[in-house]
Amino acid sequence: MIVKSHHISNIKVAEIISDEVIIQSAQDGLDIMGDIYYQGIDKLIVYEKDITPDFFDLKTKIAGEILQKFSNYRIGLAIIGDFSKYESKSMKDFIFESNKARHVNFVETLEDALENFLK
Repeated sequence: MIVKSHHISNIKVAEIISDEVIIQSAQDGLDIMGDIYYQGIDKLIVYEKDITPDFFDLKTKIAGEILQKFSNYRIGLAIIGDFSKYESKSMKDFIFESNKARHVNFVETLEDALENFLK
């Protein structure tokens, strides 16, 4: 796992780059959030491929637990990937509502993630 730093305006962003799934549970998400929080980083970018597929099955409640922690600690999160493959109406609605609130964003590119953090 590599943590790449980005600085946009006065915002510190950590981009997690990995060759394996790094978030398999809510605790994994909390651990990563804690690590970056104590390093003074404001925002986090992770890739869909690095998150367990269970995250995208809302019945598991993993997504809700992780995103609630990020909201509570006010750390922005962007998840980069192709989300068109998720056909569940509840998942599509979840992504839409998350993007509308702007604290957690599901985006297609790194550029989109960085741009959303400026809004």
